[in-house]
Amino acid sequence: MTQRDESSAPLPRLAPRSPDSHKGDFGRALLIGGSQGMAGAIALASLSTLRSGAGLVKLATPSACQPTAAGFEPSLMSVPLPCDADGRIAKTALPLLTDLIAESTVVALGPGLGRSQQLVEVVGQLYRETKLPMVVDADALFALAQQPEVLGAAGGPRVLTPHPGEFARLTGLDTIAPDDRKKLATEFASTNDLVLVLKGHRTVVADPKRFALNTTGNPGMATGGTGDVLTGIITALICQHLTPYDAARLGVHVHGLAGDLAASELGEVSMIAHDLIDFLPTAWQLATSLET
Repeated sequence: MTQRDESSAPLPRLAPRSPDSHKGDFGRALLIGGSQGMAGAIALASLSTLRSGAGLVKLATPSACQPTAAGFEPSLMSVPLPCDADGRIAKTALPLLTDLIAESTVVALGPGLGRSQQLVEVVGQLYRETKLPMVVDADALFALAQQPEVLGAAGGPRVLTPHPGEFARLTGLDTIAPDDRKKLATEFASTNDLVLVLKGHRTVVADPKRFALNTTGNPGMATGGTGDVLTGIITALICQHLTPYDAARLGVHVHGLAGDLAASELGEVSMIAHDLIDFLPTAWQLATSLET
């Protein structure tokens, strides 16, 4: 099946907010990740989820780093999870995670997660059994690459957001040539019945029926943590009732737009991931103005 090219189609839109809205109208996001020494990744993802309109944001992270991750922003709720001796989520956290997922609208999995055999099992079980939409990034992608049979056994809608190196690992390829990105991304999305966001210059967003190439963004975004910010944006948009594909397409655009705004003021060399979060409010104002 050949997917249709929607690169030139109008961007998806968020519905206007009713004057009598309350936080429950805009979803409950659960972000699972972080580990000792990588609390910042899950914090960045959580902050961008807040800045992109989710009603309630809860991070579930190892007890070893929960105070650090939660300390970035008082608007975040947080839950400490059982962890192993190295400060990573332990398999014994699964019952608690199952309960937390049952209270949520959307799940994001992976930022700062770390790597261990226990985490391979945790990611595999959550990927197979979670019926909610799930955004999968970073070390959760590494865990999936260790068990590729799980990719076709998702319990619900999935958005995967690999960079080219992570995508090569998922597909078993040595490298991903720039000219092959669109073809490989659309094939992977179709084969595994998911939304794929293949990050990089002209990020590809694909599902089994369509694809789009993004035009925002710049080389200053090639710095640690920007992918975590994107995970949070897409998670927030699904919370606000966009389909996973539409959330990915609009999220990638606004993510790149925030990066362009940051670069115009700070320069590409000095940009860090948190700058994107700082410029998200303006990026959303601009994106919203294009919708009206």
